[in-house]
Amino acid sequence: MREGENGPAAGPTFFEEVGGTPFFEKLVHDFYVGVATDPVLKPMYPEDDLGPAEHRLVMFLEQFWGGPGTYSEQRGHPRLRQRHIPFKVNPDARDRWLGHMKVAVDAANLPPLQRGILWDYMERAAFAMVNSFEE
Repeated sequence: MREGENGPAAGPTFFEEVGGTPFFEKLVHDFYVGVATDPVLKPMYPEDDLGPAEHRLVMFLEQFWGGPGTYSEQRGHPRLRQRHIPFKVNPDARDRWLGHMKVAVDAANLPPLQRGILWDYMERAAFAMVNSFEE
């Protein structure tokens, strides 16, 4: 919640509740450990080094959850679905993505309420990115 349409947050943001940047850096790093060895997901990343993708996801999640707006400052509007159009994101890719993210979310040991909020978003986001039903 915000104090007015564009005002500051009315209470602690989710970003603050979970520990801010260090939380998202660890979450995303743990996620990319799995992606790095995934034969379906890894080829979707243009860089051999997943570091730039890791950095972009940290910035996006920080901004989404009430932290710094660095993602939009550097990359513009997130346009998640549009940014994923060049890649075949089918149900298998979605499920692999969710599997690696679940490992990262579980490793974060969040309290049940925050874990549920975070996981609900991750599931909805993953399902929204599906753009193909081809194998």
